[in-house]
Amino acid sequence: MTWDTLPARALDKRELRDVVARLAEAPEVWRPHVAFSDEQRHYVSLYRDEYVDVWLLCWTRRNDTGWHDHDISSGAVQVVQGALAEHNPRIGGDHLVRIVRDGLSFCFGPEHIHRLTGATNDAVSIHAYSPPLWRLGQYDISGDGLMRRMSVSYADELRPVTPSTAA
Repeated sequence: MTWDTLPARALDKRELRDVVARLAEAPEVWRPHVAFSDEQRHYVSLYRDEYVDVWLLCWTRRNDTGWHDHDISSGAVQVVQGALAEHNPRIGGDHLVRIVRDGLSFCFGPEHIHRLTGATNDAVSIHAYSPPLWRLGQYDISGDGLMRRMSVSYADELRPVTPSTAA
């Protein structure tokens, strides 16, 4: 995998899925950056230009992004070690959860809202976004079902929002 083979334009979600699949096959690029912490997810920027943004994320079972979207960016995730749980919000019912294991991937458009958690200790995933992340939407879903969105910087650590208090 070489960065100069990427097209000089924004990539769609399927192209991003190809990017993370190719990177998964090049452990010499990402393996040296793997580290784990229960206190916060360990993450490293592998590449960023004006069209694409690529990250390595390391997970334990205690790591949780909280509910979020990727603002105007599409994305793709490839699990290269262990497993992640992707949670999708569902109004009026139980949230949907799927386990994404080593060797599997998924992609999404900018409208996608989800929450990622480590389904196993020592899970590792590669994420690609286009256009590059600048802002994300972080969500709080209260016990009575009220959802609110807060805009956060891509450089902020995603984690569950402290539940809001009823006014």
